Amino acid sequence: MIPTVALNDGTQFPQLGFGTYGLNDAAGAEAILAAIDSGYRLLDTAVNYGNEEAVGEAVRRSEIGRDDLLVATKIPGRDHGYEETIASSRGSLARLGLDRIDLYLIHWPNPRIDKYVDTWRAMIALQEEGTVSSIGVSNFTEGMLTRLIDETGVVPAVNQVELHPYLPQSALRAFDGRNGIRTESWSPLARRSELLEEQTITDLASRHQVSPTQIVLRWHVQLGTTPIPKSADPVRQRENADVFGFSLAEEEIAAISRLERGRLWDSDPETHEEF
Repeated sequence: MIPTVALNDGTQFPQLGFGTYGLNDAAGAEAILAAIDSGYRLLDTAVNYGNEEAVGEAVRRSEIGRDDLLVATKIPGRDHGYEETIASSRGSLARLGLDRIDLYLIHWPNPRIDKYVDTWRAMIALQEEGTVSSIGVSNFTEGMLTRLIDETGVVPAVNQVELHPYLPQSALRAFDGRNGIRTESWSPLARRSELLEEQTITDLASRHQVSPTQIVLRWHVQLGTTPIPKSADPVRQRENADVFGFSLAEEEIAAISRLERGRLWDSDPETHEEF
């Protein structure tokens, strides 16, 4: 059973979730259904992943009750703006085939376009009408979060950002924590990198008799973030979720964090745009 923590709106939020990027169509639905069977309750998708239908199908086919699952999706940059966001949410609900979105995120801030505050106001309205349960953001900086809070008075429940041992995001995590925002980690295993072969990671895996992947995911959990690893393999899915039976010492967490070297992709929220 994956433990939960309370978001600032009272929602019980898993300490580890399931990423669905790249899991599309029938095969994707099967992989997502396997993840639910493996114990995952937080399913992360987005309009731009093109797989909301697959996520919705898995939710409907699952024997786990709808109220025990938390489906998150994200607004693409092309739908920023108040009315555009309302319309985008209706489209996501239709593709998911669900009557509510459990966690709705702004996918990227796209500051040059400068519509993310209007988008946030629409999300507040959607939450008030009940078609969205929790609202948050993705890839937002401290300054962007401060602006949202100052201009609307509503604090995001979640901030999903690139976060892994090469980019621990210590300052942003501290800001999120002070403001009651749950930090969520995308690409928690630093995909397409040599992270899992780092000697620091492999030595700790040997010491704790777990896999390098489990060491990294446990690091996330003990930092107080929610990682969302992805795998289509049910065996790997179960391994990824099995990180609550051991603990890392403070010096071990610090050793992993010392691997920091920066972003792995061109994904600086101040300049990156995604539509």
